[in-house]
Amino acid sequence: MERRRSAVRAEMRDRSIDAIVVQASNDWLGGYLRWFVGLPANNAYPRAAVVPVEGPISLVQQGPFDGVTELDGTDDSYPGVGRLLTTPSYVTAAVTAHYDSDLIVGELRRLGCRTVAVVAPTAMYHGFVDGLTAALTSAGVTVVDATDWVDEVKAIKSPEEQQLIRQTAELQDEVLTAVKAHIRPGMRDFEVAAFAQYQAHLAGAEQGIYLGSSAPVGHAATFLPGWQQGRTIRAGDVFTMLIETNGPGGHYTELSRPIAMGPAPAELKDAWALAAEAQQHSLGLLRPGVSSADVHASHNEFMAAAGMSEEKRLYAHGQGHDMVERPLIRQDETMRIAAGMSLTVHPSVKTGAAFVAVVDNYLVGADGPGQCIHRTPKQIIEIS
Repeated sequence: MERRRSAVRAEMRDRSIDAIVVQASNDWLGGYLRWFVGLPANNAYPRAAVVPVEGPISLVQQGPFDGVTELDGTDDSYPGVGRLLTTPSYVTAAVTAHYDSDLIVGELRRLGCRTVAVVAPTAMYHGFVDGLTAALTSAGVTVVDATDWVDEVKAIKSPEEQQLIRQTAELQDEVLTAVKAHIRPGMRDFEVAAFAQYQAHLAGAEQGIYLGSSAPVGHAATFLPGWQQGRTIRAGDVFTMLIETNGPGGHYTELSRPIAMGPAPAELKDAWALAAEAQQHSLGLLRPGVSSADVHASHNEFMAAAGMSEEKRLYAHGQGHDMVERPLIRQDETMRIAAGMSLTVHPSVKTGAAFVAVVDNYLVGADGPGQCIHRTPKQIIEIS
């Protein structure tokens, strides 16, 4: 965190920014807060922080009215935080819409800030942004958006972060190995997902998604959430499992393999072969300096040549403290590939008879992606 803050603060000085404001309400796509402060936000309860160009951080979170705790920045529970302020705000109670922003504005005034940058305002609650910008602009404070240049810093992982990312991938390999030994006909889909979650938490995961479903031969078993995981698995079925979790340190990776409850049917094998080839095609392009949009265009050309439709979802992207972060490998991304990025590449193939997604993570080196950091074999799992 000291490395991150130092890099951002150097840029803040160059841009004459007095403080950065960041808010999050979840730790799936709320990683900016954790990246700055080391703390997640959970379950729609917001946390917001003022990161000044000099000095300790001020943090606002759920708690009693008028709660103020003075810290010295060395508390293990609030690393780098100098002031902890609390308020009982809830998005389900409109009267509290500006409670968090009022406290943040008070901290900015106390610090004498004249130029304030917001990071990832699309991740902030509307009431928070509305209250923040209205109060600051009426006081003559300049408000700018720092998201793009913070993204450039955030996308490059340090050696320490890369090691934590590798640990998450290893954790997921272990979970899938446990699922392979545990799954059997007669279970319902949600029982397999719940077992995967249990094993992941035992290994140090905090948050994530465990998507999957089963289907008989001739039908596509797609990624489904828990409320749609009621089907009972039968012999001969195919089960699709996606494990997308963070690990110790809060970094995300993701892993998926199809699991056949018997010999893999021909349709599944054909779909897997194409998806695996598509993944290798993209990996051969993801080199430092390459345009993300160009990689996406080449992937679509590859899929079209194979008789498949154009890719309009997100089939590859960065990961870190967010499940999905830049660069996005698609047509609207301006960020280029760079050494130090952590990328997941997960092309999929879906037909009327089968669905597969080859899902793995890679760390980009000077010459492009190195060896896959997941060690699970790139093959269909067959349960005898």
